[in-house]
Amino acid sequence: MNTKNKKIMIIFLIFFFMAGYFLWSSFRPVKIVAVHEKGNHSYVLVRNFPYTDKGKINWWLKNKNTLENQYKIPKPATYGSFTIIFWLFGDGYEEEGKYDRFCFEDMKGPANCIEKEAVFSVSNSTNLGTVFTVEDGRYQLKKNGEIVKLKSEFTVK
Repeated sequence: MNTKNKKIMIIFLIFFFMAGYFLWSSFRPVKIVAVHEKGNHSYVLVRNFPYTDKGKINWWLKNKNTLENQYKIPKPATYGSFTIIFWLFGDGYEEEGKYDRFCFEDMKGPANCIEKEAVFSVSNSTNLGTVFTVEDGRYQLKKNGEIVKLKSEFTVK
């Protein structure tokens, strides 16, 4: 086998293993590690959350009733608004020490913080209804079940 064929074979094997890993990790179930609450905000710590924006929204639509029944979230304010933020649990709870950590007041310290790795949020308001915030932007769930991307609120000139 010549050098060119060896390089092609190595590239193929790398691609094959990367594709396999992506598929394997895509089918692992989402694990909810903990739920923290503050007012009408809920913070859900997760492992194995979907990678794609569409996967995250579909996961919510499929599991929102389970979250409500099992974890009693969302807890809307008296006027109906709520926010649920999904955070990657990463290395687990840590001490505040580092600059950019999110800490939970409903836990005793010192290890009551996580790295700030929000991956998805769902909010509801009287003006917009249900809105999903993902890496690619914000999407609104219309009353007819259609999901539409919201236009950017800011324009840089």
